Amino acid sequence: MDALELEKTYCAPNYAPLPVVLTRGKGVWLWDAQGNKYLDMMSAYSAVSHGHGHPRILGALTRQAEKLAVASRAYHSDQLGPFLERLCRVTGLDAACPMNTGAEAVETAIKAARRWGYKLKQIPDGRAQIIVAAGNFHGRTTTIVGFSDEAAYRDGFGPFTPGFVTVPFGDAAAVEKAITADTCAILVEPIQGEAGIRVPPAGWLKQLREICDRHDVLLILDEVQSGLGRTGKWFAWQHEGIQPDGACLGKALGGGILPVSAFVARREVIDLLTPGSHGSTFGGNPLAAAVGLEALQVLEDERLIERSAEQGEFLLQALRKVRSPLIREVRGRGLWIGVEFDPLHVWARKVCERLSHRGILTKETHDTTVRFAPPLVIARAELEWAVKQLELVVRELERELLPSLQLQTA
Repeated sequence: MDALELEKTYCAPNYAPLPVVLTRGKGVWLWDAQGNKYLDMMSAYSAVSHGHGHPRILGALTRQAEKLAVASRAYHSDQLGPFLERLCRVTGLDAACPMNTGAEAVETAIKAARRWGYKLKQIPDGRAQIIVAAGNFHGRTTTIVGFSDEAAYRDGFGPFTPGFVTVPFGDAAAVEKAITADTCAILVEPIQGEAGIRVPPAGWLKQLREICDRHDVLLILDEVQSGLGRTGKWFAWQHEGIQPDGACLGKALGGGILPVSAFVARREVIDLLTPGSHGSTFGGNPLAAAVGLEALQVLEDERLIERSAEQGEFLLQALRKVRSPLIREVRGRGLWIGVEFDPLHVWARKVCERLSHRGILTKETHDTTVRFAPPLVIARAELEWAVKQLELVVRELERELLPSLQLQTA
């Protein structure tokens, strides 16, 4: 059997990937089993922000793997402290709990926020509530899918954990109205990725910060996808000049090589995670810490955050010039942009399939939005080529799907 048949036979059918079998990656490029070359406009949901096989990160991985890869947190290692010190410095927060995946970072944040509510805010036991936003995506554990409003994420997985209140994304007034004496935290994405790269109204995060300060509530931001340069700042919260009480990080923290995540927070929150209350066999292992530290250093040394801002603005404007009745909206920030297609005419999946035939790999979300989120190392010429391929696909689909319309093309 070939690779596709083997996966179909032996892998759980919980993904619907494009029929491309990848074998190699370098920088912003990927190659399949037939030797075809593709431009990566997905970055594994921001996990490959540094590009595939970054030599410095590979070097850090190799050097550390030869010395010590995994050691239980029952002992100390010489790698964890330097990694977390650097992470706290770039976030402006006090301390961190290292984990592996983004979902684990969010679960850690939920536990820490609830304990803070009970121990410091004196919320009666079992009554702590966390406010979340409609359209959220924080991971796929049973607790997290319980406060998702996406039916596919919830179907057949209940009963769900109580203690979450959902309000509209971007609506500060709704957040304030939902707060009670039992509210311990607000947990939101600064920009919603899986919902279609949805950018909230300007000032929303600043309003949330003010609301939390007034009501003695923690502001916890999920920057697993949006953080570490994706939006043109180290963190999306910096676009509004605020500081959260806690942040969930992951994806790019592993440098495109390993799963590395962390919940970073103020001292009074993180110090409540006392011995025995939380842990992870692999979280904070020496190999992950060495890779995470190098990933942070590369972002700074190669000015990838500034590059994301500059290249992202170019990409946003270039995509907006691709005018078509098939396209509803182009939105995003930094190198994180969604092109929303009109489902009355075409599904985003079809657009992604056509792009793959032209050497562009990305993935739709919610059937309507095509993501453009390349590695931050991408060059201007490569972005121009990607936009040109999208325009060719759009014109091709227009001819097939809208033959009766008098199309105005720019």
